[in-house]
Amino acid sequence: MHTGRVIDARLRILQMVAEHGTVTAAAQALHYTPSAVSYQLRQLAADVGVELVAHQGRGIRLTHAARVLLRHAERLQEQWELARAELAAAGTEPTGQVTLCGFSTAASRLLPPAAAALRDAHPLLTVRIIEAEPDRCFDLLLSEEADLALLVVTADSPPMTDRRFDQRPLLDDPLDLVVPEGHPLTLRERVTLADAAREAWIVGTPGTTYHQLVLAACMSAGFTPHVAHHADEWDTGTALVAHGFGVILVPRLARLREDSPVVRVPLHGEPAPARRIVAVTRLGAREIPALTHAVGTITATAARLLPPP
Repeated sequence: MHTGRVIDARLRILQMVAEHGTVTAAAQALHYTPSAVSYQLRQLAADVGVELVAHQGRGIRLTHAARVLLRHAERLQEQWELARAELAAAGTEPTGQVTLCGFSTAASRLLPPAAAALRDAHPLLTVRIIEAEPDRCFDLLLSEEADLALLVVTADSPPMTDRRFDQRPLLDDPLDLVVPEGHPLTLRERVTLADAAREAWIVGTPGTTYHQLVLAACMSAGFTPHVAHHADEWDTGTALVAHGFGVILVPRLARLREDSPVVRVPLHGEPAPARRIVAVTRLGAREIPALTHAVGTITATAARLLPPP
């Protein structure tokens, strides 16, 4: 929750440089100019009396002193979040702003009910929602622009042991195969993902979470999909399926147009394909009552929206 920053903001800048590897990328994530980031790093180095950044070719590298400072910054941040959680639990009505962020399905189906529940339970609290891809959500948490993020776990996600974050498994969202009406797979009682190995596939553009998700699921089922088309929106993918251009995988939480001539086929297998959704806060912030309330509402909403196939 945004109640003012006690931890030196320049430590956040150093963390973002470490996360992204360059001053320019860190500046983009923070919505600063590269010169502003460089200036803040120089000021921080002057204050602590050590060099934090060394030039390496056309780029930079963080010094050993910077790594030491980053380690202590993580501990400071955790203690600050724990203090905020303890104070918030002391009894006074929470005020200020809490920001929830998440990927598209979460932002449309899971976060609005949670935001509404928070608004109704704590009328003095301002609740904000940001739709963002997972990598952006981690940046929002690090920069303290968001307090809670809903993310799909991918190969690029920080490990669960990353001490900057508290990552809690929230739910497994099953992946359904979407095929045209009349497709032979709609006649089977039990369909596995491997049964669709020879189909033409419609997946997200390379680099997107959806692209990684589909490729990982298919490879786990023992095949590499033949990618015929790229589509990032469910409506686009569904339209392509309806016209016979291929098949798609769609999370069960995702809504499809009810008038489309397609069929959602639940998939079986061990394990059945699914995407893991986690709730992420900065380390130490998970016990803040407003965030605990939000996670509880999200969990209840997901249980209601995910009936058995």
